[in-house]
Amino acid sequence: MPLRAALAIVFLLTAAGAQAAARKSAAVEDAPSPALLQRIAALALKQVDFGSVSLLPVRFEGSRIAGPIEDGGRVIYCVSGHMYGRTFGKPEKPKVVLRYADDRLTVLDDDEVCTGHRTRPFPELDTRGNKR
Repeated sequence: MPLRAALAIVFLLTAAGAQAAARKSAAVEDAPSPALLQRIAALALKQVDFGSVSLLPVRFEGSRIAGPIEDGGRVIYCVSGHMYGRTFGKPEKPKVVLRYADDRLTVLDDDEVCTGHRTRPFPELDTRGNKR
């Protein structure tokens, strides 16, 4: 009986390790390439909400990105951040939803798609936006 229990424990640990490895590799595959992140940052900064039309200089902090998000057959990225400069004191919190299809990025007018998704830091937007 102890041999069976030991084999069962080894089997369970092996199965749990395989599941953890599968989740980790899936997360790596979902991460967009650095070139795509630069393109997303450039397109976001061209939007009026992100200060593309501003007489006052703006700076960005704490930018975040969510995605890729699979939504009804389309791949979506959600970009948000804190923009300082156009208002005194309080930061603005611009958001943009981008659709990625056929190696093209387009802006969507659908903020509800982004609710409830996990975001991660988006330093590409901070550095690119603060260089202008």
